[in-house]
Amino acid sequence: MQWHYSIKLSEQYHPQTIRDLLQKTWLLSRKVVHFLRINERVLINARYRPMNTVVQKGDQIDLTFDTADFTTPAPPFDLDLSKQPDVLFETNDLIVVNKPSGIKTHANQPHELGSMMNILQGYFKNTNFASYNVHRLDQWTSGALLVAKNPVVVPILSRQISQKIIQRTYLCIVEGTFDVANGIIDRPIGFDPLDQRKRQIDGQDALNAITHYRVLENRGQTALVQIQLETGRTHQIRVHMASIGHPIVGDPLYNPQSTDFPMRLHSWKIKFPLPFNINSKEIDAPIPNYFEK
Repeated sequence: MQWHYSIKLSEQYHPQTIRDLLQKTWLLSRKVVHFLRINERVLINARYRPMNTVVQKGDQIDLTFDTADFTTPAPPFDLDLSKQPDVLFETNDLIVVNKPSGIKTHANQPHELGSMMNILQGYFKNTNFASYNVHRLDQWTSGALLVAKNPVVVPILSRQISQKIIQRTYLCIVEGTFDVANGIIDRPIGFDPLDQRKRQIDGQDALNAITHYRVLENRGQTALVQIQLETGRTHQIRVHMASIGHPIVGDPLYNPQSTDFPMRLHSWKIKFPLPFNINSKEIDAPIPNYFEK
């Protein structure tokens, strides 16, 4: 199977070599660029040119990707036709869906069904698209989830995440109220040696973790808080908020005394550059009604 892209460079593109355009601007991997080069599957104005050729605004770039270019050309998820996804935005390269609380991002066992990846596989039935996982939301976290539709854009989106180009904003309702409106939590997170499901501050194999929060509203015994992550550790928001005495309402792991389910953590906004493009898109996921007062 092959994927073909035909891109005319807009007025906003500055002169650069085709290699820099592919690797630094469009964030393709060295491995994929190598395959494009040796198989002459990158054309500038309908001709193959060396990788040090400088491209200009208005040039036509044609790229052809092959199944053999990718380690995982097909995703491992079985299709699930039992539900329809709530689609917030979609192109030929990617889709943003509004994941409900209680549904996993991806299956953990072979032939397991019910995750968003399975549901999207069903949504893509009888098309040339498939669901490729590039980031995840916890099972009890709702909101905007970005999913690739072909293997070409998987490493691009993964690099956008690792380089903090993709911006994600969360909302949560936490126990207690705040005297200050803003804060930064900078505390490493590692494994909880007593519970494999959990993470903890300064736990086993801890990695640095930084969370920025802004209090939007104190609500008597709870507060509505906006979160932006500087790092992306497992359970980061949940562990960090609990560590400062403000666990998330309804969190079954880090606030077990709370019975107000579902968990009040929502992936509210996601902003990202479109692959092979200089334009960005910001998508908002509707706030669940259980976030209301």
